[in-house]
Amino acid sequence: MTPLLRLVRLYYTTSHLPECLAPALDLGLRLFVANVFFKSGLTKIQSWDSTLYLFSDVYQVPLLPPELAAWLATSAELGLPVLLALGLFGRFAAAGLFILNLVAVISYYSGLSEAGINQHLYWGMLLAVLLLISRGAWSVDTWLEKRLKLHAVCAQRL
Repeated sequence: MTPLLRLVRLYYTTSHLPECLAPALDLGLRLFVANVFFKSGLTKIQSWDSTLYLFSDVYQVPLLPPELAAWLATSAELGLPVLLALGLFGRFAAAGLFILNLVAVISYYSGLSEAGINQHLYWGMLLAVLLLISRGAWSVDTWLEKRLKLHAVCAQRL
């Protein structure tokens, strides 16, 4: 084996080492995003009258009565982050929070500063990563899939 070939093999062998950190990064992303939305939900239940005021007079949630919108948003902000943090129905939770984040931007766009818009964009990108790319090796979903001997749809087709 030539020295160049040894060097190339060494590179490709070691270049996969950072992938060992992927489960930790995935868990960190889930915990970070879950924390943001859960705290928002806690703020809403601390002063329900203020929350109802915001949903009736400040936010312009399309198609829903303000009380229903407040109840749905608060429930989602308290429930979905718990699922996301555990990695239990993690992609469902990420999709739900992604939609909630999108509706929040649409309903309050005129009141958001550029920094606020960027923050929602940042959360949306993190949620998209968790929804589309994340395998959640350190998650309840992965444990259940192994326990129930389930296989991913894409893996079966390849």
